Amino acid sequence: MSGAVRILLVEDDLDIANALIPALRRYGLMVTHVRTAADALAADPGDLVLLDLGLPDGDGINVCRQIRTVSDVPVIAVTARGEAADRVRGLRSGADDYVVKPFAISELLARIDAVLRRTGLLQPRPRVTVGDLTVDIEARTVQVADKPISLTRKEFDVLAVLAAHHGRVVPREQVALYAWQSVFEASSRTMDVHVASLRAKLGRPELVQTIRGVGYRLGSD
Repeated sequence: MSGAVRILLVEDDLDIANALIPALRRYGLMVTHVRTAADALAADPGDLVLLDLGLPDGDGINVCRQIRTVSDVPVIAVTARGEAADRVRGLRSGADDYVVKPFAISELLARIDAVLRRTGLLQPRPRVTVGDLTVDIEARTVQVADKPISLTRKEFDVLAVLAAHHGRVVPREQVALYAWQSVFEASSRTMDVHVASLRAKLGRPELVQTIRGVGYRLGSD
């Protein structure tokens, strides 16, 4: 994810904001923080808005609706309201995604990444080469030492998201959203099976590295 991506964080709880801001910045994001609905509407929304729905001077749902009247900037609602009706209301107000507190920072990062990709703000690398491995993301082809490797659709999707972030750790939740369109797959053994199969087919098990408790990384070191 490019460091040029700008995030407007609308969060009145300073403890939550102080935990989120450094994590988002470590991920290469530029973060502007405001605490009220009024400040949110007055601020530059940047490339994506993380919007708390429980603000001291107004409902975040109304903020989202007002943003939608003037901008198509992606909005992710971040809230403690976890009922299905609340999710529906948030999405109908114009939010692109909905994250319920408490959440893992890795899940939030995965959802940010997915929303930016869906809206075209984050473009994947079309072709990645690591050692003698070449992944053509657009053509969906893989070669090792100039020999084509046949992968299943899910195996390729896992490799593609790692290749798009070559050299960086990709949280399991982000892999799950890209390959399975669901964060729930992140804790499943299914992902581990696909990664093991991918390593075997590539014949380069050291390239797909497991970062224990976090996710995976494609790298040669």
